Amino acid sequence: MFSNIGPWQLLIILLIVLAIFGTKKLRNMGSDLGGAVKGFRSAMNEADETAEQISDSSNDADFDNTPAEEPSKEKDA
Repeated sequence: MFSNIGPWQLLIILLIVLAIFGTKKLRNMGSDLGGAVKGFRSAMNEADETAEQISDSSNDADFDNTPAEEPSKEKDA
């Protein structure tokens, strides 16, 4: 669909967009979009770290030394 668009057509579209929105509005939109992408990436990294922490701490319980098996200190006294 867009394979027939050449560099001159893209330049004309860019000029029309600049005329409609202006440079200040486009600069603000670009910085807002960049901030949104940065926030999304940091949220994805935090989600990955949380998933790793959950998988690391989800080891099976250790039942080698249960309170019933530990020697009682009261008997020694």
